[in-house]
Amino acid sequence: MGDPVLAARCRPVTSFDAALSDLVDQLFASLAVAEGVGLAAPQIGVDLAVFVYDCPDETGTHQVGHVVNPQIETSGPMIIAEEGCLSVPGPYEELARASNATVRGVDRTGAPIEVRGTGYFARCLQHETDHLSGTLYIDHLPRNRRRKVLREMEPFEWNAPVTG
Repeated sequence: MGDPVLAARCRPVTSFDAALSDLVDQLFASLAVAEGVGLAAPQIGVDLAVFVYDCPDETGTHQVGHVVNPQIETSGPMIIAEEGCLSVPGPYEELARASNATVRGVDRTGAPIEVRGTGYFARCLQHETDHLSGTLYIDHLPRNRRRKVLREMEPFEWNAPVTG
């Protein structure tokens, strides 16, 4: 929280090379350490339109993958549920999200992909896509709830400032 890259629109990926493949691997490694369900490149300080996910769908099956240069479409009724973020560690707040999401983009090689999610997985896809446009989940909250979340943020081993 507070890093300018989190509040800026990410650049589209134009080079599908070893550096992009390494970024996807680094995102998955960071996601595993943080024990999250999704992670976008700006969350590790990179302003490229890439995110990874390892998130259960509504049947409990883990959906694992990545999307480069995603475009999202949502549909269905809005579902209000608690949401949190690795960039805003600690607190969760209720937030309405569409019950269905379809993300189209490409993979790390540039091959077209489409990912469809419902329920919690749809929430994850919306949340990660938001990151790429510089939007955090707390940006959707009313001002008083947003302030409450910011006051309740907690340091974790993986996000605590390094002291010398």
